Amino acid sequence: MAKAASTNTVKITLLRSTIGLTPRHKGTIRALGLRRIRQTVEQADTPQLRGMLYKVAHLVKVEAA
Repeated sequence: MAKAASTNTVKITLLRSTIGLTPRHKGTIRALGLRRIRQTVEQADTPQLRGMLYKVAHLVKVEAA
């Protein structure tokens, strides 16, 4: 039987509005799957995701899931 790959995930919560931000920041928030303030999504923890979170760290809260 194949062993299931366990991937680490992170919970990302949007805390601040994207009004007045650069289109790049807005696009990053959208690509993370966030639409509304206080919305939380779970994503697989990858280097690409960490780079995105680094760019919008002032807008989101990140927790280990």
